[in-house]
Amino acid sequence: MNEDGIVYLSSEETASRWGISDRRVRVLCENGQIPGAIRSGKLWKIPVSAEKPRDGRTMRRLGIPSAMRGVIEEIDALKDRLAAKRPLTDGEREQLRNAFLVDYTYSSNAIEGNTLTLSETAMVLAGMTIGEKPLKDHLEATGHRDAFCFLEDFVKSGEAVSESFVRQLHALVLADKPMDRGVYRRIPVIITGAVHTPPQPYMVAPMMEEWVRDLLSTRHHPLVAATEFHIRFEAIHPFIDGNGRTGRLLANFILMRSGYLPVSIKYENRRAYYDAFTSYHKDGDLLSMLAIFAERERQRLSDYLAAIG
Repeated sequence: MNEDGIVYLSSEETASRWGISDRRVRVLCENGQIPGAIRSGKLWKIPVSAEKPRDGRTMRRLGIPSAMRGVIEEIDALKDRLAAKRPLTDGEREQLRNAFLVDYTYSSNAIEGNTLTLSETAMVLAGMTIGEKPLKDHLEATGHRDAFCFLEDFVKSGEAVSESFVRQLHALVLADKPMDRGVYRRIPVIITGAVHTPPQPYMVAPMMEEWVRDLLSTRHHPLVAATEFHIRFEAIHPFIDGNGRTGRLLANFILMRSGYLPVSIKYENRRAYYDAFTSYHKDGDLLSMLAIFAERERQRLSDYLAAIG
């Protein structure tokens, strides 16, 4: 203990405590990355209360842009806090899940033009019929719910992502169009208002094979991977319809398999969501979409923690 009352450790002791090399600790001290570290001759003294700095090299390996590192560190801290909380009862967990599922189903379908309101979506998922709304809207709501339930079971199974899984997920989403369910498109498509034109039909199967292969081998942070593979999936546009809803479910699969909470892109944020696709295809900017997914995850974790006290 120094005369200032602070307990200090040597760089060697700190290295052992943090599981890194003594040289790495000294480099961190020299770069000013350990608050409170002081030099004593050729040696460094590190406060015992000092926390191990995030390794920027690791953040780069995880594909995290420097502008998003602070946000993603906050998200990971929230995730750790949630993991440390007492286990919820089955009833508590089910209530939080169902509230999310109604909002998620409403928002994801509304982005694609479904006319059910949030309260109407809740009623349809509870088994009621809204007389003035078309059957298509009802089937889209129940289909999305069934697809999410299938997704949850798949995450629990621990199975690896595959084209078969993607096709099955899409088949549930597209409940109102039986002939197109789980079938890669056979005609060219143009997305109205988009700067990107999806590939020709003969390219869809090989590009989806590559999409699955790359997802199986990615080492990027789950939020980065969810963003990247969501954009790539929508760019391929493998199905004639239901790509947006399926793509957002697949992004949640990437998050959920790594212990993050599934997120919902809000209907009122659809303009920023579409603009993020444009930014990527025009300028290669992944940051705009990553910011959307990160903010939704941060808010979802914060809300969840608040709900369970």
